[in-house]
Amino acid sequence: MVLDQIPFHIGIHPINWVGEDVLEHGDFYTYEDVMGEIAKLGFTGTENSRKFPSDITELKKALNKYGLQLVTQWKSVFFSDPNRHESELKAYRKHVAFLKEFGCKVISTAEIGGSMLNQDPTRGQDETYVERLDDEGWKYLVEGLHKAGEIARDNGMHLVYHHHAGTVVEQPDEIDRLMESTDKDYVSLLFDSGHAYYGGNDPVKLLTKYYDRIKYIHLKDVRQHILNKARVENYSIRKSIRSGIFTVPGDGCLDFVPVFKILLEKKYTGWALIEGEQDPMEHPPYEYAQRSKAYIEKIIKHEMRGCNIL
Repeated sequence: MVLDQIPFHIGIHPINWVGEDVLEHGDFYTYEDVMGEIAKLGFTGTENSRKFPSDITELKKALNKYGLQLVTQWKSVFFSDPNRHESELKAYRKHVAFLKEFGCKVISTAEIGGSMLNQDPTRGQDETYVERLDDEGWKYLVEGLHKAGEIARDNGMHLVYHHHAGTVVEQPDEIDRLMESTDKDYVSLLFDSGHAYYGGNDPVKLLTKYYDRIKYIHLKDVRQHILNKARVENYSIRKSIRSGIFTVPGDGCLDFVPVFKILLEKKYTGWALIEGEQDPMEHPPYEYAQRSKAYIEKIIKHEMRGCNIL
């Protein structure tokens, strides 16, 4: 298989089956359904899901049954408020301890203060704008990330910051500020092609600019016509997802050829997970994943021949 000959690992996120931000998406799936289809597709790496067993022992049994490895799990933080640092860091330590049980090397981390998602408990349901951080908010965010990153590093892991649609770190200047303000020893980057594009970034330029800080990747595509409508009609991020703004690589407007060219040329060795995040009733996850896998394999095969790897 082509994917067995590359230096990095390609897996798939269970969010293709079960929504994390839009909870009705795939709520009928059991973890056996999801893990079974991931294994059938030939993937071995996945993230955690709200449908997976919460007990460590049970989750290990389930993953072993289907031959899967847990790569990471999203962790929201609210570091922009200094009064929350103690409780947030306590929760972060607990999350790190959980992921360490599974041999995870990265911790997907994102600030939710000011987010248009209702994960920010100080805001209403599905706001349609982000409350951007002021200088003080940025100061406390960076302080919190450095402390959390130290916790991660002490446990042999990397904090990978997830620039994310509808949050305070999504636009080019915000990602630049995050990278310039943080110590590379404590804060790395999760590159997400879809969220990058949604935030107004050129995904290839972002990948190139911060490649040395990137320790983890989400491969996500975007439907341009829905993005255009979301911009004009001022959709919340959750309404955007419900409307089908995101899909799997090969089904949207993004060109993944330069993305994989960069990963192969630079010999990336981490994980890259396919992530569609759409309604599974309208977009059957197994079929979409199968097509996306074939699309990715075709690109990689072509690029490897060009590099005389095959």
